[in-house]
Amino acid sequence: MDSKYKKLTTYIYTYNCDEEERSLCALEMRSLFGSEPQTSIVESHIKIDPSRSPFIKERIAVIYEEESLQNLLKQVASIQVTNETFKVIYVKNDGRSKTEKTGFENRRAIEKDIGLHINGEADLHHPKRLFGVMVVNGRWVFGDYVKSEPVWFKHQQKPNSYSTALNTRVARAVVNIAIPNPSGIKAIDPCCGIGTVLVEALSMGIDIVGSDRNPLVLGGARENIAHFGLSGEVKLADIRDVTNEYDVAIIDLPYNLCSVITPEEQNEMLRSARRFTKKVVVVTVEPIDEILINTGFVIMDRAVALKGSFTREVIVCE
Repeated sequence: MDSKYKKLTTYIYTYNCDEEERSLCALEMRSLFGSEPQTSIVESHIKIDPSRSPFIKERIAVIYEEESLQNLLKQVASIQVTNETFKVIYVKNDGRSKTEKTGFENRRAIEKDIGLHINGEADLHHPKRLFGVMVVNGRWVFGDYVKSEPVWFKHQQKPNSYSTALNTRVARAVVNIAIPNPSGIKAIDPCCGIGTVLVEALSMGIDIVGSDRNPLVLGGARENIAHFGLSGEVKLADIRDVTNEYDVAIIDLPYNLCSVITPEEQNEMLRSARRFTKKVVVVTVEPIDEILINTGFVIMDRAVALKGSFTREVIVCE
């Protein structure tokens, strides 16, 4: 078949988030996939590493899909796994009704049945290749399976932190919202603080630099980055002094008692950002729509990130 007519791979992702994270999770889905599904399942031709997102649980790259398990078993029988062992995992669909859900014993039986139909050597403990099977909208799907690794969770153990910094889970989502496709993108965090956003972005291989006007935090930011075996530029600079151009800026506006800024200063900061970037994702605890509009930005999308009674807004502007 001509390569230009080659069928696009369908990827199925399962999502999970708490009620407090639902708005942020939805914005991340819209940013990564271009739409927001009404269930915990995302179907897309876009390939995303599940470990990029704090909300994605797993991904199946669909090889076969059928209306019944029996038909799927016939398809699976044509698979030949050589030079590596495999394992089959039944992926639960939390969006299915109670009557549709498959119990534990049945899930294990389906895994075993599919495994017996695959030509190859199964290994339940240390497989080289993982396959996933699940039911999506009444269809049985089967394909290569990847489980998300909670990279953000490891980053909680950084040497330096302060109470008002973004938590690593929110920071990782904000990076995905700002930079859904990192290819060829140059990014900046011009108010990087202790480097929480920088660590998440650098761990995803994103080309990002950081700066801050507070010399007291820069050593901690650099130490945090190095602690996880990462490297990135972090320099002492005021946002008003940034001279290079960037594709996107992530700005967590200062708001703690040591960094009180006036609306005039907020205005000046965002006008500066307007000069060196076309896109900005702002994290704020105060209403700043009017300032954003006055500085020439257009608000494209937004979400709230809740933590108890504390609310942050994440605003995407171009």
